[in-house]
Amino acid sequence: MISYIKSKVENFWNGGHERTLKVKRNIIYSFLIKGASVLLGLIIIPLTIHYVNKGQYGVWLTISSLVSWINTFDVGLSNGLRNKMARSLALNEKENIVQYVSTTYAILAIISVITFIVFYIVGSFFNWNQLLNTGSAVEFNIWPIIVITMASFCVQFMLQPIKSMLTAMHQPFITSFILLIIQALTFIFTYLLTIFTHSSLMNLVLVVAGAPVLVFIVANLYLFGGSLKEYRPRYSSVDMSSAKSLLGTGSVFFFIQIGALILFQTDNIIITRTLGPQEVTTFNLAFKYFSVITMLFVIMLTPYWSAFTDAWAKNDTTWIKHSINKMRRIWIFTSIGTVLLYFFSPIGYHLWIGNTVVIPNILSLTMALYAIIYNWQGIYAYALNGIGKLRLQLICIISAGIINIPLSIILIHVMGNVAGTVLANVLLGIGMNILYTYQINLIVNHKATGIWDR
Repeated sequence: MISYIKSKVENFWNGGHERTLKVKRNIIYSFLIKGASVLLGLIIIPLTIHYVNKGQYGVWLTISSLVSWINTFDVGLSNGLRNKMARSLALNEKENIVQYVSTTYAILAIISVITFIVFYIVGSFFNWNQLLNTGSAVEFNIWPIIVITMASFCVQFMLQPIKSMLTAMHQPFITSFILLIIQALTFIFTYLLTIFTHSSLMNLVLVVAGAPVLVFIVANLYLFGGSLKEYRPRYSSVDMSSAKSLLGTGSVFFFIQIGALILFQTDNIIITRTLGPQEVTTFNLAFKYFSVITMLFVIMLTPYWSAFTDAWAKNDTTWIKHSINKMRRIWIFTSIGTVLLYFFSPIGYHLWIGNTVVIPNILSLTMALYAIIYNWQGIYAYALNGIGKLRLQLICIISAGIINIPLSIILIHVMGNVAGTVLANVLLGIGMNILYTYQINLIVNHKATGIWDR
């Protein structure tokens, strides 16, 4: 029996297409690393709140979420680099990679410097304590904290192409490991703060904003001095004319990101305006409960993005079909898991949050449907992203983002609760799933024309 199990494990680990092996190993590594990251994240939150207080922690979350929007300012360059690099590796055109990498780093550095200078000049004219309604939670000027946070995000923004490069080289688990180190350092430094210092929001921000900067600097130096040495950015290789090629695909990714932000980030605003801020908490608790399934599915999907790019560059549509069918089978199991989460949701909510918030059954039901639909959409969105057929996806995501606002408002009034906005996402998701599935089937069977082939 032991030898049988051993042979099965060895066959799973070593058997199959080289591209498939990379995907399987990345998924396993990512599961292990992500699990540790989630655990650390859960521990850090109460530790942080204990160090400052609930009000100051809320201020920090508001500032960090506000500043993190600069990640959309890369106009899709990072995703453009990921696809260009994956394609160049597949076709053994390595001489182009250094140029793409160098140009991407140069453009993001320029954007980072300009963004920080403009933000610093304009932001200095505002009363941020009043603007963020800090009240008695913070009795000092928070502008220096905002500046430190902004500087941290700008440096991370400038150094983030390393993540796209690792994904393009079928090593996304290393990116997850970098994020795990950031979480670990944040936990260690925060714990030391609780022992050796008094409560201080400034100290907390220096730790939480400084840890990612330190890790990304070390990661860039270490990787470009080692495994990525032949692709390290060089000033002499910066070619702004190649930016057009990067932006050709990257700009579409940028608008898709904007559409996704409109589609998914407006829900909280709509709920607040129609039902009140207390219902935002109800909505987000249900969302986080079912996001366990979507997070697991995304971990499995992530390595496929660049693998699809590699397969498409080599015209290996057979592998693409096989991989999509495999993900469909996995989707069935995750859907069963989602149904089980729904049936046990009363117990799950009680064990997690007690009786502090009552989550309606209809909200859990619509959120479960949304998770199932979102996972199906992920299979085809990642395939389309990998092979670079983005035009229909762009049209769908922008249209859905615009339609979602009035549709959510109408359904909230019809249903009388927050489940209305989730139902709007479900209906729009079904429509996009039909189009994405049809498009991929046309593409892999070489029957796509017009908008279906763009």
